Amino acid sequence: MGAAIPKSQKEKQVANTFMAKAEAVDRKWYVVDAKDLVLGRMSSQVAMILRGKNKPIFTPHCDTGDYVVIINADKVKLTGKKLDQKIYFHHSGYPGGLKETPYRKLIAERPEFAVRHAIVGMLPKGPLGRQMATKLHIYAGAEHPHQAQKPEPITLSM
Repeated sequence: MGAAIPKSQKEKQVANTFMAKAEAVDRKWYVVDAKDLVLGRMSSQVAMILRGKNKPIFTPHCDTGDYVVIINADKVKLTGKKLDQKIYFHHSGYPGGLKETPYRKLIAERPEFAVRHAIVGMLPKGPLGRQMATKLHIYAGAEHPHQAQKPEPITLSM
């Protein structure tokens, strides 16, 4: 038959799975210029950075992501006829309280909210996703108060 494998060799055959610890993660700061970027494509890539999927130490149940600062949120683009046809819905909680806002008006009045709504919708739901969303900072103009963190500019592939 077969020869028995010594115990020391059996232990070497077991592969260990790496699990990142939240306190041991090295977090970087990135700045994204949203001028002339498509909202959905930019949002999916920023969500991946916030979640940490761009790192080799990614662990699904742990927050391994980086900080992201988005500037020029008011200059983001939507493709096709989305500016006129896409509608943001919210409810006041009262009967008949469904409110609708076209994206043309939403981008003009609250561009930070429109970008945040797109990105947070792509993060996991629950406490972990809410924790990841706190690392997102969005500004309508070109200025931001996070110069002390020395954020690296990052270009997103479109």
